[in-house]
Amino acid sequence: MSQKLDSNLTCWVLTNGMAGFETQGTGIAEALGLTPVMKRVSPSPPWKWLAPYGPAAPDAGIAPPWPDLLIASGRQSIPYARMIRRKSGGRTFTVVLQNPRVAPSNFDFVWAPAHDRLEAPNVLSTVVSPHRLTKARLAAEAEAFAAAVAHLPHPRVAVLIGGTNSVYSLTEETAAHIAAQLGAVADSGAGLMVTPSRRTGERQTRILKDALKDKPAVVWDGTGANPYFGFLGLADAVIVTCDSVNMVGEAAFTGKPVHVIELESGQSRKAAKFRRFLDAMYESGAARPFTGTLESWEYEPLNATDEIAEAIAVRYAAHIEKQRSQSKKG
Repeated sequence: MSQKLDSNLTCWVLTNGMAGFETQGTGIAEALGLTPVMKRVSPSPPWKWLAPYGPAAPDAGIAPPWPDLLIASGRQSIPYARMIRRKSGGRTFTVVLQNPRVAPSNFDFVWAPAHDRLEAPNVLSTVVSPHRLTKARLAAEAEAFAAAVAHLPHPRVAVLIGGTNSVYSLTEETAAHIAAQLGAVADSGAGLMVTPSRRTGERQTRILKDALKDKPAVVWDGTGANPYFGFLGLADAVIVTCDSVNMVGEAAFTGKPVHVIELESGQSRKAAKFRRFLDAMYESGAARPFTGTLESWEYEPLNATDEIAEAIAVRYAAHIEKQRSQSKKG
């Protein structure tokens, strides 16, 4: 459990509106005991092209009174984070999540994933990313979806399927191979709880559904509440595709064995970062490559959210003490 801040502190989470950035920022704010105000920026050219190096575009929604704590994430948010720190006279404690691509010294605290290899005195790096998962939320989500999978045998396996992105490719052929592997896992006596994503693709999702229709499996059809967290909470083990750092990291929060399906990738700097991330996950003991069969092992659940929030709380306390000292001298 991370150290909490005074709940009366004002906090902004500033992003370009992308769900992943907002989830990370909100998760950190909540871990600190704060209720954040969401701020979304969408600068037009040329400001958009100049980010993160250029100035902040005029935005009526980004104006004083400045918050006590700012959590910014994403390239478009960086010019605003620098501006707010400057215009607040350093009063606003500025936190950046992800590599800001500019000197970390522009901010009070930076979190970056370990695979980015960013180093500075005010930078904290962790293998997995922050998120909004808590033990209480997992338990509540599990209870909400328990009836839907009550007929499935144990072990119950949460299967998290991502899809094609800028690094990895989930072709129909690959989907068929994964479907065959999952069918074999089901035939071995396991119950499958499958959640495709928007990136999985209609044809790939259909391949999975057709292969598992006569198996002890529940495949989410995309309607109604998303059972993603519920399935994680109900799982005895997890199988997850490698294309999402967040999905793999959230799976490792459960403390259940995490089997990673490695998809085909090209050669690029981004692919190399994913490779470093996956290798670090394997080295941590939380995850192993999926070989087509379930394995069982134990590890300490990975929880970067509390670690990051704790580091922010400590640095924020020092920040306030420094401000008080300077005020007395003035």
